[in-house]
Amino acid sequence: MIPRLKEKYEQAILPQLKESLGRDNRLSLPRLVKIVVNMGVGSAIQEKKHLETAVDAMAQITGQKPIITHARKSVAGFRLREGMPIGCKVTLRQTRMYEFLDRLISIALPRVRDFRGISETAFDGNGNYSLGLSEQLVFPELNPDKFTRDQGMNITICTSVSNDDEARELLRGFGMPFRRDETAGAA
Repeated sequence: MIPRLKEKYEQAILPQLKESLGRDNRLSLPRLVKIVVNMGVGSAIQEKKHLETAVDAMAQITGQKPIITHARKSVAGFRLREGMPIGCKVTLRQTRMYEFLDRLISIALPRVRDFRGISETAFDGNGNYSLGLSEQLVFPELNPDKFTRDQGMNITICTSVSNDDEARELLRGFGMPFRRDETAGAA
């Protein structure tokens, strides 16, 4: 079964990008490469159970088993030693990537408290977009009774282009809810 957003990309977004960018070569047009979801669990230094619950939550959210990330350097102020487990991450590609993006755009982001859209300026200069969620419970897959501790996550959407404007146009085509500019409405 083809994910809904992949079908939308093939049938609606690609022709629109061809027209707006003036390119006929399909391979030169922007496309999604991967989505990386990362959870840093700083409290895992004292309480190992927090990391286990974060890994379980991420597996339920993404549908893929996360890898555990380890500290690269020792930091005495945080009681952190090199090699200690301090987080987890998942790299999503192909079908799972499109399904996760669909759930993020249509279900999770609208459930964020006081949500007015995401920033248009969170691109890194190479066409990749990063956003952070302060609470994992915006995903309906998680049972609030089981996951009582608030845990945030970082989501990075990697595209095939190195131009932020083209990547922004691609994400707009997918329906990413970018924040409206309030100053333009006041004029």
